[in-house]
Amino acid sequence: MTFDYAPAPESRAVVDIAPSYGLFVDGEFVPAHDGKVFKTVSPSSEEVLSEVAQASAEDVDRAVKAARKAFEKWSALPGAERAKYLFRIARLVQERSRELAVLESLDNGKPIRESRDADLPLVAAHFFYYAGWADKLDHAGYGHNPRPLGVAGQVIPWNFPLLMLAWKIAPALATGNTVVLKPAETTPLSALFFADICRQAGLPKGVVNILTGDGSTGAALVAHPGVDKVAFTGSTEVGKAIARTVAGSDKKVTLELGGKAANIVFDDAPLDQAVEGIVNGIFFNQGQVCCAGSRLLVQESVAEELLDALKRRMRTLRVGDPLDKNTDIGAINSAEQLARITALAEAGEAEGAERWSPSCELPSAGYWFAPTLFTGVTQAHRIAREEIFGPVLSVLTFRTPAEAVEKANNTPYGLSAGIWTEKGSRMLWMANKLRAGVIWSNTFNKFDPASPFGGYQESGFGREGGRHGLEAYLAPSSPEGAR
Repeated sequence: MTFDYAPAPESRAVVDIAPSYGLFVDGEFVPAHDGKVFKTVSPSSEEVLSEVAQASAEDVDRAVKAARKAFEKWSALPGAERAKYLFRIARLVQERSRELAVLESLDNGKPIRESRDADLPLVAAHFFYYAGWADKLDHAGYGHNPRPLGVAGQVIPWNFPLLMLAWKIAPALATGNTVVLKPAETTPLSALFFADICRQAGLPKGVVNILTGDGSTGAALVAHPGVDKVAFTGSTEVGKAIARTVAGSDKKVTLELGGKAANIVFDDAPLDQAVEGIVNGIFFNQGQVCCAGSRLLVQESVAEELLDALKRRMRTLRVGDPLDKNTDIGAINSAEQLARITALAEAGEAEGAERWSPSCELPSAGYWFAPTLFTGVTQAHRIAREEIFGPVLSVLTFRTPAEAVEKANNTPYGLSAGIWTEKGSRMLWMANKLRAGVIWSNTFNKFDPASPFGGYQESGFGREGGRHGLEAYLAPSSPEGAR
């Protein structure tokens, strides 16, 4: 006997989305300099949610000047005073978490249980965590009286809009910097709602500025001479362009880019637990995660047993309305992203890999892709080499730990990895051999504000989170401060 779940949608009535939004500059919402706007749509229904201002180079200049002006007073505040603002923001995020979770699922397409139970608690936790550091920077390990850099230009992606905002803004404000942030073009709404939270918290004008727009807005922000620090999370291609733009300048840069993580399962692993970790690793947020476990490396002796269990589990995944609390897999963020996922999946079939998806009915409107598994994959296949950024898992096998290491490291990326084994010595040996910034043992996609995150090679450089996340926003102590 099987049980089914009745629909349990979260109410849209908890979110009041205005028909149009301006740019948030110097504490106020203002129209774009040239009056240009664009629409943001819900990927699950293609419904237009709102009209948003398109920031130009003139708007970027206005925002950077506002941030520069605010920097003088903000950086001069004692750390304990800056902490009060961060604590207020954290509490307001908690108070408005239901509203923000529904908004995030509407604008991004992710299931409400992910935005409600993962994203929003982590957003608040990051502001609480860095509020605690604001008056302890002397003890962070970066010298006596470390100084803020100035104006931070921050560009964030669409897969975790509000969480990536928190990763960027919280350490910047704690260290005394001011911010100009550009959210992704397809997911601007939660950043604009965050602007309202800044006003609720009484944050001084100009400390946080938010510019909506497309790639040209981000490019203008990165290139602006008044920006002292650039923080970017997104594709490796754009990250390389940013690195070229800032080359030769004195801007400090952190880049958190793409990934092609290996999730490695040994024959002694608890297979039921591993199956849950594999599902979480690749189908969380529709696989639109830079550290997604998109390559499953499984030891040959248990490959058949594991794949049978994985397919049984995939048949239970529910695809559909992101606002339904029973939904496991929501909508793909945009038509462009869906086209890329589709093209790479077709390439996998064309190159000889065997494709499998559970039977599931996809909604007629919106952007959807069924959870997909490829077997018979080799390291030459595009689906094993390129970041798909979707709910597509490539399965490879190995015989020895050395072979697993060689296959896992056979990628230009180096962001994350997972190891499933009951042997602690094997786990530590593997972790020492794998070239990845974050390595999970018998789990996957676990995050904490006290833990640093970042990668190597084409996955970028620098760390966000933890004590390490402060470094990117601090300058060495001045001679006067050292005395």
